[in-house]
Formats: sequence, structure tokens, C-alpha cells
Amino acid sequence: MKMQVTEIAKAVQASNAEQAWPDVNVTGVAFDSRKLQAGDLFVPLAGEHDGHQFIQSAIDHGAVATLWADDHAESAPSDLPVIMVADTLKALQALGKYYLQKINPKVVAVTGSNGKTTTKDMIASLLSTQFNVTKTHANFNNQIGVPITLLSMEPNTEVVVVEMGMDHFGELDFLSRLVEPDIAVITMIGEAHIEFFGTRDKIADAKMEIVHGLKADGTFIYNGDEPLLRERAEKVSQRQRTFGMTDDDTLTGSEVTTSRAQTQFKASLWPEEAYTIPMMGAYNVNNALAALLVADTFHVRSTPARTALASFVPTENRTEWLTGAQGEAILSDVYNSNPTAARRVLAAFAAVPTKGHRIVVLGDMLELGEQSDTLHVSLASELHPETIQSVYLNGQHMQALATALQSQYPADAIHYYPTDQQEQLITDLRAEVQADDQVLLKGSHGIHLENVLQALQANDEK
Repeated sequence: MKMQVTEIAKAVQASNAEQAWPDVNVTGVAFDSRKLQAGDLFVPLAGEHDGHQFIQSAIDHGAVATLWADDHAESAPSDLPVIMVADTLKALQALGKYYLQKINPKVVAVTGSNGKTTTKDMIASLLSTQFNVTKTHANFNNQIGVPITLLSMEPNTEVVVVEMGMDHFGELDFLSRLVEPDIAVITMIGEAHIEFFGTRDKIADAKMEIVHGLKADGTFIYNGDEPLLRERAEKVSQRQRTFGMTDDDTLTGSEVTTSRAQTQFKASLWPEEAYTIPMMGAYNVNNALAALLVADTFHVRSTPARTALASFVPTENRTEWLTGAQGEAILSDVYNSNPTAARRVLAAFAAVPTKGHRIVVLGDMLELGEQSDTLHVSLASELHPETIQSVYLNGQHMQALATALQSQYPADAIHYYPTDQQEQLITDLRAEVQADDQVLLKGSHGIHLENVLQALQANDEK
């Protein structure tokens, strides 16, 4: 971005917007003074700490102007332009909307319980074959991150792909109305944040808020194999396109094959050649189908789309293959977990060929509320001794799964450890693992399965 301070002050309806400033150009926006770059506008926000306290750090890092809350007027700096507003967060959001309208790109908004970041990256890669594209950086997908994404657009941006996250009602409604998408995408409905919502039905209601700002001539793209979305889509008047694995969908995937490094599939609208994703897991096919539908809506040709999909680089690929000290292959996903994601990774892991045994280590999935034990037990549907020979479970709620698996597995194949017995888990696991084995590590970050990963990779003797 590039705007003068005077233009910004008017855009956010600053209380001192009529003040005469020298012609100071702003070339970026930052709310973290430590990451601020020369030429940026500093936006002090109220959080765990009051951002106004870090104005000197912002100045030291090159801030050329700052938003400033009216109720902090007495501490406003005197050595750079100060744009006075009632609420700095609302001013940031207003500035993001103003700049969006100024640049006027097409807007693609993406949400979903799982897969939204991967889908966002795929969409951006496909559209970049024909357009100048800006996309959400990292996980800047909330009420702060979305306006920052908008303000990061270059003046020649033709399409902005905006990821939107939420864990409470009203959040997607606000973000959708902020960006007014031309295309709204829902990847799927899972159990993430079910502690706050109570049921998948309510999660679906919250996700559907993404269409509240959808332009009248816009397009709603969603997972057509999800009845909760099919039912709610009947109330959406805009054009609709669906993806999935059934004949009722606009775009259907088939002939899926997966390995450690990639997944291949056929797409019904362009069946001549297979598409390749540089990621494991059949569950990523739906993400690719969503991206292909967006690309098709923008009339991106199939050949460049196929090439772009095969080479896209995900922002965050938390699921990665590593090598342990014994030579075993380790599929590590130790920073986030929910029932849908865990079931999908388990299915993908079970499908990858191996010469040895498949061993899984599962840690508690957190923030599932009263349904936690039931949702942990639901993972049993993807655990079978024919494909996964040994199961290690760590955490309070994993005890329910351990009990459920007693009827499926021999007693010596199920290993349960309370939260505080992870060291014993590590000792027992390392005693079992052989060079030809594959090991999956999956759990919420609060369980700290990264300790298990480090132990498996350590070169010391067992």
C-alpha cells in the first residue's frame, strides 16, 4: 500500500482529520512494534498489553505515523503524525475496507473447520497463473489479520484470497461484510471449537455467516457431500457450485492414490489427465477440488491449473514426514488436533505402504467440551490391527479410546499413558520401533507430543 497520512485520517474519520500534516507517505501497517518496518503506520491495539505503551519501539523501528485512541490523548507522541480515533481496531478495519474499495480487486473468502489454509494457498496458486494475487499471510485470518491482509495488497492486485477463521458466532458475519466477497468457500464442517458451539449444526450455522456479505452476483462454493451445508445452502440466493466425491456435485474427484510425498486424483470436469498435489492424504483432494472450482469460476484454463496445483507451496504443512534415529519414517503432526483432522490423518497414514509396522501415537484433542470422551472414541473407526499394528495413547481423554479399542486389538497392542506419564510412553515406544516402521504422532499442542518426536530422533541408546 501507499497512502498519505491525510488520506488515512479521512478514511478512518479521525477526530483530528482536518489537521494539516506534512506530506508523509505510509507504505505499510503494523500492530507489533517489533515487526514494524520503516514507513509503516503503527496501530496500537488493546490486548494482553496496551499497544500504546510500545510507541517508542515503533518509532525506533521506523514508524512514520500512528493511530491513537482518544482516551490516550495525554500520552500521544509529539514527534510523528498522530491520527486520533475512538477505537484503534475499528479504525484499522475501516482503513482495510477503504483500501479494498480503492484497489477494487475480486475477493475470494475461504473458511472451514479444516483445510482452509491449504485451500487458500491452492486457490492463490491457481489464480496466480492469470492474475496478480494477494493472499492471507500465515494465520492472519481474524478481525485483526483480515484488514492487515487487505492493506498488504499491491496497487496492481486483481484478486485477493482471504482466509477467515472463527470460534464464536458473529465473527464470520463481520469479516464477510467487511470484504464483501465475490466468491465464498466453505471447505468442510468438523468438530473444531465444538466446546463453544455444542453441536455440528451450530458450527455449520456459524460457518454459513461467510455468505452474509457475498455480493448479489457472487458464487458460493462448498462441500456438497456435507448435508448440513446442502440444507443451509437452500436459503442462499447466489449462484452455487459444489465439490466432493458424489455424482451430485458440480466437480467430483475419483481414482485417488496417495503416497508419502503426493496425492493423485481425477477431476470430473477435466477427466483427461490426473491432477497431482504435493501432499499426502486423500482428504486434501477436496481442498484441491474447491480450489479448482474457484479457478474455473475465474475461467483459468485447465492446463496451467494442473501445473500450478502440482507445484503449490502450502503456508503451513504441519503434517510432515521425518526420519527417526532407527531409520523409521515419522509422520509428525503435533501442534493441532481435532476429531475430523485426526480421522483423516489416520486414514491417510494407514494407506501409505510400509515394509514394517504402522504405529500411531495419539495425544488428547483439547477444547472439545462435554463431548470430549465421545469424540475421542470416534477415532476407533480409523484404527484396525490389519493396517495399524500398535497404538500409543497419551492424555486424560485418550483413556476412553483405549477402553473402546480393547474389543478391536490384542491387549499388548494398546498402550495407554496418563498425561503425566509421557516419559514412560517414550521409553516403551523406543523399545518397539524398528527401522522399517512408520510412526504417526498426532495431538493437540498442549499435550506436547513434540517431546516424543525429539526422543525418536535422538541418537542416544535406548
